[in-house]
Amino acid sequence: MSRPHGIPLPSAHRSSDSNETESAFDDDKQGQPRPREGVRQLTGAERVRTLVESNASVSLMLPGGFDRAQSFDQGELGTGMPAARTVTPDGDVILLVPGESAAARAAAHAQDDDLTAVIEITDVAPVSVPHRIRGRARLTGWLTPVRGDDRAACAALLAERHPVGELLGVGDCAWRLLRLEVGEISVDDLWGAELVDPEDLAAAEPDPMVAHETELLQHLHAAHGDRIGELCGLLGPRGGDGLTAVPLALDRLGLRVRFSGGPAGPFDARFDFPEPVTDVCGLRRAMRALFSAAGR
Repeated sequence: MSRPHGIPLPSAHRSSDSNETESAFDDDKQGQPRPREGVRQLTGAERVRTLVESNASVSLMLPGGFDRAQSFDQGELGTGMPAARTVTPDGDVILLVPGESAAARAAAHAQDDDLTAVIEITDVAPVSVPHRIRGRARLTGWLTPVRGDDRAACAALLAERHPVGELLGVGDCAWRLLRLEVGEISVDDLWGAELVDPEDLAAAEPDPMVAHETELLQHLHAAHGDRIGELCGLLGPRGGDGLTAVPLALDRLGLRVRFSGGPAGPFDARFDFPEPVTDVCGLRRAMRALFSAAGR
């Protein structure tokens, strides 16, 4: 049977043997809940790789570019900045950006000089919950244009991960491919804060649910909110009438739900799947097993 793991928010009562630590999120002064020991979870490298491949908000900062620090938000340009990103087998991050964007011009202007760049990815829950920021990843390195024969290979790699279609015309001057050679990586999310080795990022795979998580969580919340609420039956003494349950996060290993409305304040529970899922069909089976366990 899937087992839940309670993860109280920092404002809630904690026992003295808790292993939780408060988050350092700037936009969430009360912090995020952290897992207890023994919970199955993705590695830090897998979590960063998943964020890179996700549709989470991204910003690209160029300290010193064009003789002054510049920051480009995803919504600054009509087409978004960048339009897509992925990771090469060597661990570099490939970015598809508008050809007239400041980032593309700065990379071209730098030629072979080192152009320091920082990618910051902010992961926000696709459903409305308190403490909605689920995590941030920060990748620092050196930005260069993708040139020559590498352009076709990088375009094909992007096409495998993202439906960018006609944007990937290698000879199209409206778009540019940039490469971030990653030097430092950090992640601060629902699972904790840690540094990630760039070599581990190269070896990691994105979670198979990343392309579907937003749609699935929104569907679970809108169409199956009553079934999510029934998971209170797996909480033991912490379960009870009046709790509100919202699906917060989903990966191949399990479902995370945020509960609120109880006397102890908001808390999270993680429900492990019997075995890791690799696709939506496997997820449906895992969810049926989870709901069946809750109904017994």
